[in-house]
Amino acid sequence: MKKTYVIDTNILIQAPHAFLCFEENDVVLPLVVVEELDGLKKADGEKGSNARKVVRMLEQYRNQGDLLQGVTLPDGGTLRIEKNYKAVELPEDMPEDKADNRILKVCKGLSQDLGKKSQVILVTKDLVLRIKAQMLGVRAEDFTTEQITVDDRQYTGRTDAYIPEDKVKEFKKHGIPCNEVYQTDAEGNRIQPDFIEHEFVILTPDQSNKKTILGKVHADKIYPLSYKKSYPYGIKPRNVGQYFMQEALMASADEIPLVIIKGMAGTAKTFYSLAVGLEKVFNNPTGEYRRIIVCRPNAQFDDEIGFLPGSEQEKIAPLMRPVIDNLEQILDSDEEERYADEKALADKIQEIFERGIIQTEALNFIRGRSIAKTYLIIDEAQNMTPNQVRGIITRAGKGTKIILLGDPCQIDRPFLDERTNGLSYAAKYMQGSPYCAQLTLSAEECERSVLAMDAVKRL
Repeated sequence: MKKTYVIDTNILIQAPHAFLCFEENDVVLPLVVVEELDGLKKADGEKGSNARKVVRMLEQYRNQGDLLQGVTLPDGGTLRIEKNYKAVELPEDMPEDKADNRILKVCKGLSQDLGKKSQVILVTKDLVLRIKAQMLGVRAEDFTTEQITVDDRQYTGRTDAYIPEDKVKEFKKHGIPCNEVYQTDAEGNRIQPDFIEHEFVILTPDQSNKKTILGKVHADKIYPLSYKKSYPYGIKPRNVGQYFMQEALMASADEIPLVIIKGMAGTAKTFYSLAVGLEKVFNNPTGEYRRIIVCRPNAQFDDEIGFLPGSEQEKIAPLMRPVIDNLEQILDSDEEERYADEKALADKIQEIFERGIIQTEALNFIRGRSIAKTYLIIDEAQNMTPNQVRGIITRAGKGTKIILLGDPCQIDRPFLDERTNGLSYAAKYMQGSPYCAQLTLSAEECERSVLAMDAVKRL
């Protein structure tokens, strides 16, 4: 049965191309949605940018035909604007002047007119609107095109395997083919694992009690870690996850230009990323990167930064406080004496910023630029939309390394969740790319404090 999808404004604001994703079915935009887009097109940030993009696309289709009658979409479906159904009645407790209720009137009216000819489905990210739709007998769904599945969340970027005892020396010298290691099933039978490019491997010799060996997959072989003995800015890895994280971050932009690291707070994602950046740009310059840029999007960034007083740096300073906290620990590794001279520590940090070694920028000012030879850290990337993360990655200039950091379980932005945020989206679609390394840090690898570790276990 052909379906009729009624699209809410919040879908188009997050994914401007959304009405092109419903194959040969009919897509309907209530007039109130067009009005809301018109009201948002001058807004700052991603909302305004995406609203303008949708309006421009609608104008292209308007030139092809009558949007009130419907125009044909590339996949064979139709797109039209619906302005009728003013006479459709709603329950008394749903005022007709509310935009959401005007959308519901269109859904209800279409359902009455189309009957069994087409199923009417409301597509919205608004959970309350979905509940109200169900009360009226209207089917409502989320926009799932950019939504990852439960299985997609299982990839952690690392796996365990056994290595034959007689292959250990060979591995340490120049690596071994992937088909020479194995895993075991529940019955103890050997099975050949399917490895992914740049996946990290914890190898256990199968005939002895030797310590495990760490490796990384590249071109159908598993190689020893290249940077295991590196100490970026004097920082030494404390656990397996940090060894893997260091390997991905230390690799050149030519080898691994995109690194995606997921993990709960306290797993040193930001700390280690900054330490590697400072090592390569400031402490022991390699010439790879000109500077470090740090972005930290959150729920207020795009909506309110344009209205706050002060310069760009003054506006985003409160959001960058976690970066300062990490720099305090990196620049003075002596935990006993670190805060003995607060002014000296503050001066060190100020020098880093004044010399342009580290720059902090709002996500709005990053989008659309081609940034070359830059070590770019996007912290709290789970608060980005798929459209934002796509815009960042696809505009990476030559010699730029992008690091996406975040915890998909800690979403602060409306209409995003664990399966629809930009970090999870990037992790799904970049899995297996020869240009991307991924890693998920476990709760056991939290290094913040003994209290933090205890809270992880108890709360």
